[in-house]
Amino acid sequence: MNKRKVFNDPVYGFINIPSDLIFDVIEHPYLQRLRRIRQMGLADFVYPGALHTRFHHALGAMHLMQSTLSSLRNKGQEISEDEFEATLIAILLHDIGHGPFSHALEYVLIPGVGHEQMSELIIRRLCDTFGGNMHLAYQIFTDQYARKFFHQLVSSQLDIDRLDYLKRDCFYTGVSEGEIGADRIIKMLDVRNDKIVVEEKGIYSIENFLNARRLMYWQVYLHKTSVSAEKMMISTMNRSIDLAAQGVDVQASPSLAFFLNQKVTLDELEQDQNCLKHFVSLDDIDIWAAIKQWVYHPDRVLSDLSSRLLERRLFRIKLSNEVTPEEKLEALEKKILSKLKITEQELKYFMVHGSISNAAYVSSGQKINIITKEGKIFDIAQASDLPNIKAMSRIVKKYYLCWPKDVNLRHNSIAYS
Repeated sequence: MNKRKVFNDPVYGFINIPSDLIFDVIEHPYLQRLRRIRQMGLADFVYPGALHTRFHHALGAMHLMQSTLSSLRNKGQEISEDEFEATLIAILLHDIGHGPFSHALEYVLIPGVGHEQMSELIIRRLCDTFGGNMHLAYQIFTDQYARKFFHQLVSSQLDIDRLDYLKRDCFYTGVSEGEIGADRIIKMLDVRNDKIVVEEKGIYSIENFLNARRLMYWQVYLHKTSVSAEKMMISTMNRSIDLAAQGVDVQASPSLAFFLNQKVTLDELEQDQNCLKHFVSLDDIDIWAAIKQWVYHPDRVLSDLSSRLLERRLFRIKLSNEVTPEEKLEALEKKILSKLKITEQELKYFMVHGSISNAAYVSSGQKINIITKEGKIFDIAQASDLPNIKAMSRIVKKYYLCWPKDVNLRHNSIAYS
């Protein structure tokens, strides 16, 4: 069988599959599942074009990694064929542990277990299936391989994952402010002392990359309507989980019902093949199919939340630089209880508050290193003529408050309407 297939990607054009093993990994049901998981969760409630999937992103990231490794080779970096293939597999599988709606429902169905841990677990299982360079890919993914710069390309402040998702998310949302010069950045990368560095002439491309990332977070990823939709989805899922814990029948697919009816730990996922089998069967379709059923559920809270999501009757949301005063929260609670005729125990599903934060560059973590023509290496945040990057290193936090729009808050004691 000819396994050297070509994908036609709307962002990059033709993407080649460079090896038989990579073809087999792409064809595996675990990776094919990513076709049914939206890259941007519920962002299409704001940007209708944001319907691309984790599968799109995986292929795009692999394509950019090919370009990056080829560029490094051209600069004299020794990269073996095994390292080349394993690094492509590592980036191809870096998001394979995502559950339904990507980040939106992370930690909801499996409390305390993030997608990185699930990715690591699933890649280990694929090692048992394929062997060969899968083991090296696992080492690179988990940063256990001796040559550390390969892991940096997969996961760091300036990794291939971010280069693809910024370009791809800009393309599908139509938000041009997030556009980056990924090709130029890749050409500017090199390796010194086993660390990825950026040639000095690429410093402004990196500044644009960081600024684009900051803008995309506020304008797209943390857009207040997206946050509202995500909080409603979480409330809906939490209600279904709470009902199931009370012994109430909550209709769902077998795999979703598995997680609704029991709390699963990481140890159980690692030791019980049945747990993992149910997880890799889950995707966005399970959730939407369940929500369509829950519209008719006898529980009024679950039915109401499900109807609001399906009909896009989203919660009102207010963002503030300060925590909402306690007296305003109490006044809002009374309004919601009175309007919706719900109990105090049910209030948590209809009134949600917390914080969101955005930091384009966390300089205390893995740094983005610039190398000068003289061979000196410095952190990009220390560049004297780039005050914007120093500003972007600060974490900006905002506080949100969500509640149903049909609760009219025109009372003078509450400054929301």
